[in-house]
Amino acid sequence: MKLLRYGAPGAERPGLLGADGAIRDLSGVVSDIDGAALSPDSLARLAALDPASLPVVEGSPRIGSAIARPGKFLCVGLNYADHARETGKEPPAEPVLFSKATTALCGPYDDVEIPRGSDRTDWEIELGVVIGSRAKYVSEADALDHVAGYALVNDVSERRFQSERGGQWVKGKSHDTFGPVGPWMVTKDEIADVQDIDLWLDVDGERRQTGNTRTMIFGVAHLVHYISQFMTLEPGDIIATGTPPGVGLGMTPPTFLKEGQIVTLGAAGLGEQKQRMVQA
Repeated sequence: MKLLRYGAPGAERPGLLGADGAIRDLSGVVSDIDGAALSPDSLARLAALDPASLPVVEGSPRIGSAIARPGKFLCVGLNYADHARETGKEPPAEPVLFSKATTALCGPYDDVEIPRGSDRTDWEIELGVVIGSRAKYVSEADALDHVAGYALVNDVSERRFQSERGGQWVKGKSHDTFGPVGPWMVTKDEIADVQDIDLWLDVDGERRQTGNTRTMIFGVAHLVHYISQFMTLEPGDIIATGTPPGVGLGMTPPTFLKEGQIVTLGAAGLGEQKQRMVQA
């Protein structure tokens, strides 16, 4: 299934993308695409529905963040060796974890703000993992049993805030609109191999990132297992799993986003996003 949320910001409704490309309204079945809707029992009930029995959503509504109100928006840094090296760092011995504020969440086609005082706003296409059942001290062998599905994430970053303003990376990762998620969450049964997903990102039509999840240093199962040793993962939590090479910071010279530029990105099975850069 491809689950999504549509409607004006703050008033999104749950939906399902049918095989015919039409959005079907799920608000009579679940209140939102949130932790409760993503439990194994709830997903099984949704999978048993006949999409044709659901109301068709007319027109072309705004698409919101695929997941509502995640308790945690976690990110993994430097999880592709070639990306680590392009930023001047060695590949890590253990996953590098940091948080992104949940207020950074936005829709996949919403404008992205360049923060006030920013001159290093950057792009990062990532595979997002959405948790479906509580995970605490889970084994790597069982880790994927706790995953509801996957979604495309643009981990937008402000590099000066991230690296030169003291403290941890969260400052450069958490501005409003720095977390486009979607256009949908695809349930894990639709992904044949999560460690073989093609990823790409363009800026103004020029290819900047091309990658595949097979080159992750730490795969999805290991990440869910690893993170669950330090904190409990709850249904609806999002994990952005790192970006392949090609970010602006790694270019010669480093190149960052400007007002009016268009970022498009996509991943096999996960859809595409498109954002226009605006000044905050």
